[in-house]
Amino acid sequence: MIKYDAVIVGGGVIGSCISYYLTEAGLKVALVEKGDIASGTTSSCDGNILISDKKPGFDTDLAAVSQNLFEELDQKLDYEYDYTKKGSLYLIESQEEWSVAEQFVKEQTANGYAMRMLDYDQVHRDEPLLADDIIGGIEIETDAAVYPMAFTYSLIDKACKNGLKLYNYNSVEDIILDTKGQIESVLLSGGEKIRTTNVINAAGVWAPEIGQMVDLDIPIQPRQGQILVAERTRQVGKRKIVEFGYMMAKFGSKNYKRDIHPILEKYGIAFVFEPTAADNFLIGSSRQFVNFDNRISIEVMKGLAARAIRFFPSMKDINVIRAYAGLRPYVNDHFPIVSAVENVPGFYIAAGHEGDGIGLAPITGKLVEHLIIGNDINIPLDLDFAVQKLSFNRFF
Repeated sequence: MIKYDAVIVGGGVIGSCISYYLTEAGLKVALVEKGDIASGTTSSCDGNILISDKKPGFDTDLAAVSQNLFEELDQKLDYEYDYTKKGSLYLIESQEEWSVAEQFVKEQTANGYAMRMLDYDQVHRDEPLLADDIIGGIEIETDAAVYPMAFTYSLIDKACKNGLKLYNYNSVEDIILDTKGQIESVLLSGGEKIRTTNVINAAGVWAPEIGQMVDLDIPIQPRQGQILVAERTRQVGKRKIVEFGYMMAKFGSKNYKRDIHPILEKYGIAFVFEPTAADNFLIGSSRQFVNFDNRISIEVMKGLAARAIRFFPSMKDINVIRAYAGLRPYVNDHFPIVSAVENVPGFYIAAGHEGDGIGLAPITGKLVEHLIIGNDINIPLDLDFAVQKLSFNRFF
């Protein structure tokens, strides 16, 4: 029976980033994935690396450290994955939104983050195809994007060169504990048993299923989101563009209600625009709790298209070539779980990133490295506070 320092469960972007950092640190690592690499949530999302949708303070600090780690990874990984750093733009529809946005930008710039308010003339000069009644925006300089599947495969490629053993198309049947309740081995669907003293549960929306194998109740739910893909066409917008109204509750105005059709409210639809390296673009987003149903809905697709045309009227003449849905691993406080588990020594959770899995993958990998090895990972973050904030214990 082969023995590994760590076994990672889940071959999405989170598990792959952990694989990269642990193998770079010299550990003998195996990764188990029930399908192929990046075949779950990672294959059904956009590739955003954002601070623009984060609250001032720890939320932004965590995302910013991860953004900086992408700069390092871009120098170390061997395969191209469309890493671009064009910044993002949040659109403001009303004076009420403007007031909240202005306070948000004031706090973020005071903390050292590069963003600024754009008035009517500036935002329309920046994006000339915008609807005439958009009154302003927020420009965030550091936001970036990648092609998620290519990024994940690039991480796996490097980890394998570092010695990673990949068990794709293998399900975890059981996690076996010794007589002291510590991790002893992982049993695969084909009957193979892998010895290890550390298991990292990076299974995303399936993390609760893995947790049950060691009698843990992990509070992660699948939250569906749908995306439209436009045909290759003329430039509509030059970078990621989002409506700020959808962020109002997060940024301090929980009683704010957008002036939208009830159908859009029902499906949690908000305008999100993402240009791609292939000269087309993605349109999102929606949010629904529908268990593990990842079928697309015509009603949601129509809502996404209507919201896009509201902000960019010229989109009405552009064809949609396909649509897809993915399942975000949702946690009710909107922070991931990146944590050891006290009552199961050797068991770690790295899941629950919701829509931030791509952007927070590098910092998650570094934090797991710190949790397992205990070394100084040399990042500008209060590690003790981060470990406490993202701990599994916060739910008890």
